[in-house]
Order: sequence, then structure tokens, then C-alpha cells
Amino acid sequence: MRRIRLRFAGREVEFVNREQALRLIEDWAERGTYPVQVVYGPEGCGKTAWLLQSAEFLKELGFEVIYVNPINKEVLAELSIVDLRGEFMRLVREVISQNALGRLAWLAFDMAKELIKATRGKIAVIVDDAFQILGVKESAIYVKALLNLIEYPPESYERIVTIAATSEGVSLREIGRHRWAWSTPMWNMAKDSFKQLYDQIPSNKPPFEEVWKTTGGNPAMLENLYKVDWNIDEVVNKLIKEKDLSHSFIKKWSNHLGEAVNDPDYLWFNAPEELINELIERNLILYFLPKRDPNQWIDQPPPERDPELGIGKYVAWQTPLHREAVRKALRELT
Repeated sequence: MRRIRLRFAGREVEFVNREQALRLIEDWAERGTYPVQVVYGPEGCGKTAWLLQSAEFLKELGFEVIYVNPINKEVLAELSIVDLRGEFMRLVREVISQNALGRLAWLAFDMAKELIKATRGKIAVIVDDAFQILGVKESAIYVKALLNLIEYPPESYERIVTIAATSEGVSLREIGRHRWAWSTPMWNMAKDSFKQLYDQIPSNKPPFEEVWKTTGGNPAMLENLYKVDWNIDEVVNKLIKEKDLSHSFIKKWSNHLGEAVNDPDYLWFNAPEELINELIERNLILYFLPKRDPNQWIDQPPPERDPELGIGKYVAWQTPLHREAVRKALRELT
């Protein structure tokens, strides 16, 4: 399989590891997906890189591949029918020019239907980070539409792979109320894989162990630190602003948050549902972590507990930096 190259920290780097996750793609390619596969995990954990590599892999396996990422305005169309590809890309340009980004997801769905009718072959639809733009209700409708594509296609087909990925946790609850999708988490990179990525960054960087403890293996946090010359306070302050850790929010929940920065599982046993919902909506935690059985995760699962990285058995801070942002807000605003 050809390894794609990605822009990272101002340079091109080769896709790193995630071998278990790629073996899962191979398995899905062999038998198709049923129901829709919804992949979720921390912001910046590497879902997009994995999906782009998966698109390349599926193309090599003979699939017609459509990939859309509305937030990044990124589209791939690896289609054997030139006229369909041309029409699809024309519509994509039109939608992007109108800034109707949620429509990109529906264009991918519409094109998949046309491909089934035209080829009756192997079709892959990969929708990356669309739920935030579509909103909770429409995200659920979209997943149901993908399931209908599998169950009630316009023509018979050889195989379909449907994957939707998100960092947004609220839509998962709505989707989970139905039996339209199978939701599986992806965690930050495992330590050995993260080391390979770290090694591709230029010199004059902190020791690896220090970077690992700061980021928890999150590629986006690694890149953010590199861009600010490893100034942790600058990244933490940015997170405080982005996550809207305001005085009123911190003051209201200070007692619970003070416990949670020391042990995220406190939230599982003691925190009110309102606070849990707030933390999920702000993409600060992952809640209700599955067992650490590799079959219940897209790639290597996190440890069952790692207090240093802010990982509990049931709840985890998305990265140590997310936890540090809450800790700093508590220190300065209460």
C-alpha cells in the first residue's frame, strides 16, 4: 500500500503506523460495512490522516472512493467514470463557492447512488467531520440515509463501505438512540507510533518523554506546540478561549472540576449530567469509554488508567493539555 504524505508542522510527512486501523479497513473492504461505521475520538487524534490513507487503500483495492471533509473543504473523488467525476467536482466547486458546506456530505451520498447505478461495483463513502456542520438532527438523518443506501440501493452492488468520523460528541447520543450505525472510538496515537511522528519534526525540540506527557500522543497538540515554539502556556490559553472556560462556567462547576482534573472517573461517579453534557459539548472529555478490548477500538486503545495523561477507566480528558486548560482556569478564575 502506498503511504500518503500529509502536511504537518510546515512540512510533508509520511503517514505513520495505525496498522491495526488499516487492517480494519481491509476487513471492511472484504465484507462491506453493516451498519454504517461511525468513528469518534479526541480532536486532532489522527482520524483525518487515517481516513485519507484509508481512501488510498480502498482505491488500491478496486473501490470507487468518495471522501468529503466539509470543515476543511477537502474532497477526493477516485472514480473510474470520468463524466461522473467531472460532474461531482463541478457541484463541489459550486457548493464551496456558496459556503454551503453541509451540502458536501449530501453530494457524497447522491454520487454514491449514481455510482451504484452506473457500476454495480465496490463503492466507498467516507464523510469526515460533517456532524458539526450538519447539526444533531440532520447528522442522524444523514446516517440513516447511508444505512438506506446499504439496505435499499437503487441497483444491486458488489460491496459498500460507509464511514463517518467525528470529534463532536453530542450527535453520537442521537445516533446511538437508533440502530443505524456502529460507533467505535479511536484514541490518540500509541507511544511508538507517536515517536515516529515526533522524529519527523525538525530538531530543537523538547525530549520525547516530555512531549508525550504534554500531548498524550495527540498529533494536533504536537503540531500546535511546534508552531508556538513549544510554549505550553500559549496553547493552554488558546484552549481556555476556544473551549469557553469562562468565569461563570468555572465558578458554577469549580468543586466538580477540581476533583475531575485529578481523577476523570470522578465525573462518572459523582458529577451531575448537566456538567457531563457541557464537557462533551466543549470537546473536553470522552465519556463512557469501552473496555480496552482491541476489537472495541479502531486502533490501539488507551490504557485502562493513566493518571499522568488524564485517562480513567470510564472517562478521559481528550489530552493532558485539555485538562491543563481546565486546571489553569480553575486556578485563575476562582
